[in-house]
Amino acid sequence: MGAISIWHWLLVGLVVLLLFGGRGKLSGLMGDAAKGIKAFREGLKDDDKSGPSEGVSSLPRTDAEKEELKR
Repeated sequence: MGAISIWHWLLVGLVVLLLFGGRGKLSGLMGDAAKGIKAFREGLKDDDKSGPSEGVSSLPRTDAEKEELKR
């Protein structure tokens, strides 16, 4: 008793493969988190460069807005 048997090592190995494997959920989650942080930092840099802009929307225009601009 108290010694780690082959079954303990197999169970630990299986858990490690599930968590950190090539298609593991944790590795995919960490990759998504890294992409989100990178996008957030790039967004902060863009805000600093562009400065305050009033009246300019970053959303796409609707058809009604496009028609109003044509007038």
